[in-house]
Amino acid sequence: MLSSLFIGTSFILKKKGLQRAAAAGTRAGVGGYTYLLEPLWWAGMITMIVGEVSNFVAYIYAPAVLVTLLERLRQMGILGCVSCIVGSVVIVIHAPQEQTPSSVQEVWILATQPAFLIYVAATLSIVLVLMLHFEPLYGQTNVLVYLGICSLMGALTVVSIKAIGIAIKLSLEGINQFGYPQTWFFLSVTVVCVITQLNYLNKALDTFNAAIVSPIYYVMFTTLTIIASVIMFKDWSGQNASSITSEICGFITVLSGTVILHMTREEEPATSTGSVTWYDGDQSKGLEEAHFITLNNSDYFR
Repeated sequence: MLSSLFIGTSFILKKKGLQRAAAAGTRAGVGGYTYLLEPLWWAGMITMIVGEVSNFVAYIYAPAVLVTLLERLRQMGILGCVSCIVGSVVIVIHAPQEQTPSSVQEVWILATQPAFLIYVAATLSIVLVLMLHFEPLYGQTNVLVYLGICSLMGALTVVSIKAIGIAIKLSLEGINQFGYPQTWFFLSVTVVCVITQLNYLNKALDTFNAAIVSPIYYVMFTTLTIIASVIMFKDWSGQNASSITSEICGFITVLSGTVILHMTREEEPATSTGSVTWYDGDQSKGLEEAHFITLNNSDYFR
């Protein structure tokens, strides 16, 4: 519950911080980093770190806050949120019990299995395609581009963090694990993945409604993490048909909720705020950016 509270609050704080940063400089959605100078964004980051630490210690997944301040979902959007939560709960309840490695070396052996190496190669390939091809074309219009990158990298982060957690635990018990190169490899992977996640999560929050970003990100991250765990630990081999069927039903429910949320975002009618844009030098501005300048020449408007 603490993890859900902190992570949900962090989405709100970071969203507001990104909005303030956008008013003062270049938006994160178009590659700006002025949010790094915004105290409210850092407050959100600290809150998120506390939530993730709680999440890691408890080793559970809890849904983030689905509706944020000053942002509304229509009835179909609410139905999508409920579907996401119900489907995710079903998946978590029936998820297979994974093995618990007792050393970093054991995690390394599992991570270097051919099946998992193929999964990692496929994941990195998809991430590169999303970054290099789809982001320039659809990043500003399709929330799944940014969140796909975040979630795919997040699944790899979970594996690395598990290894780091084992290393810390054993080291505190007197069995030093930081003398093994595998520990530092997992640490490096974690740093790279987390930085990538934060960068694209900020872009998603800056570009899209946070009430849409939060549940979709949670659903995609949880689903991909479970898939990675199943491939790495081969947990389904010990499950009965009933449990596997329940997981598939939960997964379909999650997908349905995600589609409903995305369709709700696409069909959302334009408001008067932002329906007028103008040019300030080489940049296009909108009413919501708090930079409105009255122009006598109507040719500037489009």
